[in-house]
Amino acid sequence: MYKRKALEKRKNMKKTAFIAIVGRPNVGKSTLLNAMIGEKIAIVSSKPQTTRNRITGILTIDENQFVFLDTPGIHKPRTRLGDYMMKTANSTIGASDAVILIAEADKSVGEIERSIIEQIKASGLPCMLVLNKVDITNAERLAKTITEYASLHDFDAVVPVSALKNKDVDTVIKEAEKFLHESQWFFSEDMVTDQPERQIAAEIIREKILRMLSDEIPHGTAVVIEDFKEEPKIIKIRAEIYCERNSHKGIIVGKNGDTLKTIGTYAREDLENFFGIKVYLNLWVKVKEKWRDSQANLNNFGYDLRDLD
Repeated sequence: MYKRKALEKRKNMKKTAFIAIVGRPNVGKSTLLNAMIGEKIAIVSSKPQTTRNRITGILTIDENQFVFLDTPGIHKPRTRLGDYMMKTANSTIGASDAVILIAEADKSVGEIERSIIEQIKASGLPCMLVLNKVDITNAERLAKTITEYASLHDFDAVVPVSALKNKDVDTVIKEAEKFLHESQWFFSEDMVTDQPERQIAAEIIREKILRMLSDEIPHGTAVVIEDFKEEPKIIKIRAEIYCERNSHKGIIVGKNGDTLKTIGTYAREDLENFFGIKVYLNLWVKVKEKWRDSQANLNNFGYDLRDLD
């Protein structure tokens, strides 16, 4: 009887792991995270360097709790904001139990991937290779890519997927079970992210800026939630969009304010879907020249390097 009870207790032991998702910009890290969690908790865009902060996605299945950490795309930084993003990615790897390296299924191994693999080797962490966007390649190209990566590292698993089309994402989760260890959970089972509501709101607004504007301007924008007021039947949000030039401000606002209105409409729809309540959104646009290279402005906008120390 004692042995049977001990065995049952062992069977029901909770398990968890912090798993970093890393890779170059625009390979689908955030899309994979959203697909695994089953909810949109990280913004996505066709533009590179969309993710600036570490985004935590929490998936609890039975006794298993996966804590996935989406990171900014690894790139050569050109601004202090870029430095922050790279330090975020590197510190996340160091604080994790395992790593998912995501790359494109039809692309050869690049210097960025090689540097990530060397960092993973140095850390000694287990690592799964996820080759994304299989829907836009063929079996021959995929096989070649797998061979190239296999020559560089003995990955714990190699999983080809299409995160966008949710193809074989469940296999990633199944393989990630190998990374779990016995431990009490760090989050309640109903949580899907630990992001503050203000941060979620700011990111949703920034995603719509990325959707609406040309390549260069979105990278020079930041969104700050100045007021977030929850009432019984509505959330009232006042947000300020910062850009680096007066000419950029004019583009964001648009003729007769049309572009800003459209950004607000798209953002409000997503905010209402996420929070499950009516949202009143008030957007303003301000200019802060060269804010991406001002540590004081970065701190004010939530990109504080001291938080990563």
